[in-house]
Amino acid sequence: MSASRPRAALAGVLGIALAFGAACGGSEGEKSANGLEKSEVRLGTMTVADTAPVQIALSKGLFKAEGLTVKTQVIQGGAAGVPLLKSGRLDFSFGNYVSLLTAAAKDPGFRPRIVADGFRGASRTHTLMVRGDSPYRTVGDLAGRKIGVNTKRNVATMLVRAAAQPRGVAFDEDRNFVEIAPPAMEQALKSGSVDAVQGIEPFGTQMRKSMGARMVADLATGEADGLPIAGYAATEKFVKRNPRTVAAFQRALRKAQAMAAGDRKLVQGILPTYAKGIDAAVAADMSYGTYPTSIDTAALQRVADLMRRFQYTDKKIDVASFVARAP
Repeated sequence: MSASRPRAALAGVLGIALAFGAACGGSEGEKSANGLEKSEVRLGTMTVADTAPVQIALSKGLFKAEGLTVKTQVIQGGAAGVPLLKSGRLDFSFGNYVSLLTAAAKDPGFRPRIVADGFRGASRTHTLMVRGDSPYRTVGDLAGRKIGVNTKRNVATMLVRAAAQPRGVAFDEDRNFVEIAPPAMEQALKSGSVDAVQGIEPFGTQMRKSMGARMVADLATGEADGLPIAGYAATEKFVKRNPRTVAAFQRALRKAQAMAAGDRKLVQGILPTYAKGIDAAVAADMSYGTYPTSIDTAALQRVADLMRRFQYTDKKIDVASFVARAP
């Protein structure tokens, strides 16, 4: 064998190794050039106003600046993200706290950690809508009726039940709620397949403008005023194995949350780019909540306490145990 043949063989082996490494870029256990344990992560998100900071972070290159490539996957609701997190098909997922904490309380094998707060409700961000010609005028009138929600046993149903309780009305999760994806709620209301829908912005405003839907209850007032609605979570295992990746994700998202909180027009401008069927007029007219830049454990505990009252869990939840600690 000539001296050149071993060198050629070695070059081939190195080429294969480099190609394999490139194909597996971002895999767990591989550090990126800037020291992240994982440079490509998968994020479950929704096409609602709550997730505007994700789109801002993507469009402004905030994740890239932290060395992260974020691949997004649209999910219908927080409950849909739970099995994807648990199986490892998602690294992070946006979702409402009720679904997340309920899943954690009922499944000892699911150990989520909240890495960032995402969205808090404000007046008219969550509403109960009926057709314009509906005979129903209040949430109490809807006793025994069918109400469309994005997913059952989540913050949508809890807000409806909390608004109904003072009127002496109790809704049953299975008999009274029907799961409908937010973009399909307008059609469901038009067809009469449900009597009302729990409108998440921007779809509440969209239904009001396009079909004359009428609000019978503002679900984000009273004891739900300013309530933490949803955030971003990973599994405990992922957080422990990838502390620098998690920290990078948190830094990018925190910047985007601050930008969304400080510039309403930025959110209005980006919303039509990812929320199907939402135009600039709806984005300009709709109601917005707030985009926190830190996790307020005391505020999150309000969610857990409401969950206990409406029996989403059979024991008190200490939300502090579900918050990811800074590395």
